[in-house]
Amino acid sequence: MTESELPDTDYVENEEEDYYMDDDDDDCDDDNGDDSEYEFDEADFNQQLADKFDDLDLPPGVEATVPWLQKLAANDEQDGASDELVEDEITRKYKAFQQFYTVQNFSDHHYANKSVGKTSREWAKRIQHDWKLLEKDLPASIFVRVAEDRMDLLRAAIIGPKGTPYHDGLFFFDAHFTSNYPSEPPLVYYHSGGLRLNPNLYNCGKVCLSLLGTWSGSGCEKWNSAHSTMLQVLVSIQALILNEKPYFNEPGYAGSANTATGQQHSVEYNKNTFLHSCRTMLYSLRRPPEHFGDLVAGHFRERGRTILAACKHYLEGNMVGSEVPEEEEVEYDGTGASSSSSSSSVPKKQEVMRVDPLGRRTMFIDNLKTLFEDLLMEFNVKGADTRKFLEDKVKKNLPAA
Repeated sequence: MTESELPDTDYVENEEEDYYMDDDDDDCDDDNGDDSEYEFDEADFNQQLADKFDDLDLPPGVEATVPWLQKLAANDEQDGASDELVEDEITRKYKAFQQFYTVQNFSDHHYANKSVGKTSREWAKRIQHDWKLLEKDLPASIFVRVAEDRMDLLRAAIIGPKGTPYHDGLFFFDAHFTSNYPSEPPLVYYHSGGLRLNPNLYNCGKVCLSLLGTWSGSGCEKWNSAHSTMLQVLVSIQALILNEKPYFNEPGYAGSANTATGQQHSVEYNKNTFLHSCRTMLYSLRRPPEHFGDLVAGHFRERGRTILAACKHYLEGNMVGSEVPEEEEVEYDGTGASSSSSSSSVPKKQEVMRVDPLGRRTMFIDNLKTLFEDLLMEFNVKGADTRKFLEDKVKKNLPAA
């Protein structure tokens, strides 16, 4: 990344760009291109979501009184039993999903068609050593799959850390160990879906990190063939890239971290980042990477309610990335307003009107409202506990007395 490539400080005015389309980036070479990248069709997307509800994919006990669910039979016991079995299967597979596991192969891996070339016995032993470290020491929020017939390939899923605009998201990375490994670091590709939600994660899949040799660094920041490992790479991505204020990941902006202007731009960047994180959730739900379908379904079934609560929390003007109150402490009336039984437990609202112009705030709210509806439908398909949000939606649509 050169100074000419730093993000435009006016980026917030372009939040409504077609976020599933790749743009040309000088830092993304042809090797990182992915011709199979998903192209977003909003009309087709919404129709497919509606079709899923026509197939009676609601969790048991949820009354189908929402306008776009009119075709559903609320008290159909047979269909309810079928849905319950599906939910049990999702839960069973999710609980059984191991953090580290060896699969046969990858058909959709970014580097599947890249030949590793001639390798040595030492190369294989070193990769097996990395596997053992991953199996033993992976943090609870990182999941890895490696291939028996392609030792050079690895895929990882990283859950976005709490307290950041990435919280509860799932982010996927493909890695390739060249024949020169560990003399050189692995190649790593980020499944972006065409979105750039971090200065270090390009929409073409490039991962900018000193440890990978894709950014300058010194000392322990750089790859060391004797000590550096794939585990270190994954932990660094989670801790150093998916952080609380990613705006300052850009070297050109790090110096403004203690200024009012820098903080304002950081707030705006976090808003845009959370929108992209929600879009990434939808992308993963519709097209989960191979060998991670059970994780995607189970993760968003378990975290769906929390993610929707966060959307409501941010729609009220609270700082993106701030702590979201437990749902039992906050009751939403379906219009965006909330009340709490304990005001001290609710983080102080961001002074939105003082921080950002009205036009930008309106744009963020409009985008997030749309994403909230899409996520609500998708999470229902996976059996997430969304009863509260469905009830709020019904109340909001009821005619005035």
